[in-house]
Amino acid sequence: MNTIILSAIFGVVMMFSGIFIHNRSAYKSISSVALLLLLVLNITESQGSPLFHIDTTNFLHFDKFGLLFNSICIFSTLIYVMLSGRDIEKAGNNTAEAHALIFFVLCGIGIVTSYTNLLMLFIGIEILSIPLYILTGSDKKNLKGNEAALKYFLMGSFSTGIMLMGIAMLYGSGGTFMVENVVKNGIVSYLSALGMVLIFIALCFKVSAAPFHFWTPDVYDGAPAVITSFMATVVKVAGFAAFIRLIEGRLGSMGSQTDRLIAIVIILTLAFGNLTAVFQQSVKRMLAYSSIAQAGFMLFSLFAVNDAAKEGLLLYAAAYSLATIGIFAVLAKMDDMTLEGFNGLSKSQPLIAALLAIFLLSLAGIPLTAGFFAKFYMLSAVVKTGKYLGLVIIGVLFAAVSAYYYFKVIQAMYFKDGNIVLAPVTARFKYLLLFVAVLIVVLGVFPNALLSFLYF
Repeated sequence: MNTIILSAIFGVVMMFSGIFIHNRSAYKSISSVALLLLLVLNITESQGSPLFHIDTTNFLHFDKFGLLFNSICIFSTLIYVMLSGRDIEKAGNNTAEAHALIFFVLCGIGIVTSYTNLLMLFIGIEILSIPLYILTGSDKKNLKGNEAALKYFLMGSFSTGIMLMGIAMLYGSGGTFMVENVVKNGIVSYLSALGMVLIFIALCFKVSAAPFHFWTPDVYDGAPAVITSFMATVVKVAGFAAFIRLIEGRLGSMGSQTDRLIAIVIILTLAFGNLTAVFQQSVKRMLAYSSIAQAGFMLFSLFAVNDAAKEGLLLYAAAYSLATIGIFAVLAKMDDMTLEGFNGLSKSQPLIAALLAIFLLSLAGIPLTAGFFAKFYMLSAVVKTGKYLGLVIIGVLFAAVSAYYYFKVIQAMYFKDGNIVLAPVTARFKYLLLFVAVLIVVLGVFPNALLSFLYF
């Protein structure tokens, strides 16, 4: 509850601060302090000391998993603001409003990680999505960004309609919006099954899972790089928190049909994301397709829905968010976002090139990085189910494919010559990147440093 209420309050404060504060660089500091306070209070709530005691009449349930997921999202957003605060200022003329919208997104995340009622799922998804439509088009002088915002808004609205139709069907079948009661007496009617499939489709759209991913490359490529960084990390992983609560609630009651449906979506997502990313010359667009492939791995948690799956999803959320935020922080400072734009980066900026290599290795799932254990937990969760073990082989094969296009960037940085056009970077920026890289390596060696919070 701390995250939901305080992020909404901070969002309103940031929105009105634009009237009184005209130094645009001050918003980054205000947001950082507010996010740090939000993180501390969310951690205290996970330890049994909530700031607010509100009776939600069982519409929301705050457990260790949801609160730890909130902490990961808030911490990732804090790193994002500290690394990319100056780039947020350049993305549009309304910096205060942009920071306010980021806090409103966190409010929606607080709801989707704790809902027990389908109406709260809808409200959380909408609070999370509407600010993103605005942020995507924040650079109003960029026609490509305006097109991306319009496309995202139309597609997002359409998926919301599908979700509402599914919720209506579940209510018509079960007479309740409570997730655990939408199927009565263990019987799945045709209306219930259709309703759950429609909600499944809508959430697949939100996390850009194939075949409902078609909006992702254009939107991620058209939006300012600094906004894409937030959309592709914190927002995407929050969608999986909503997804796993639905699966462990009632969608799982469909049994083998659910397994088959999720398996098909996993294979399509891994195949399309990885195979298309191989042929991209724009690193930004390659990362857009890469995010689809990473969503395919996170879908393994929905197939298994066991303790290993939940642990893997938490670790994956942290590893993927931190690495991608680090890459986009550098990408936002480059004029040329193609592979050629990275040629010779190791000669002009050796530290940044080394840190980028760590981020890319983590996304590829190389050992001694957090991405390795994230993928390992996902695959082991499927092995523990004893079902569809061929999915594990498919996952390993596509992980090998992903290493190819991530190593292309490393090859450009270290084995090719070029003239890098990189905006001036401060020592503080480099230290923050180094801190993120150290975190990724620490989680790659000691994953329980994060997962222990789930049990203690």
